[in-house]
Amino acid sequence: MAGRTKKNANSGVPKAVLEKQKRLIPIRLAQVRGSRSQRSFARELGVFQQNVNRYESGTTPHADFLITLAVREGISLDWLLMGKGRAKK
Repeated sequence: MAGRTKKNANSGVPKAVLEKQKRLIPIRLAQVRGSRSQRSFARELGVFQQNVNRYESGTTPHADFLITLAVREGISLDWLLMGKGRAKK
């Protein structure tokens, strides 16, 4: 095992890569929100402010939230989840 990278059993993706991308999602969410308050951003998306707060604090967002965010804000899920490509479609 020496020198091997620990991989996620389900995906074959190194665990470190998954963890790094998961840590960057809250930063990208805050970038999308911009100067809007969490409360107004949540209202625009039709979710509770507590959800926005949790997601920006590191809880992995639910798929429904991510899809709504992508459609309403016109952002790429590839960018939001993986940092690939441009933020705006």
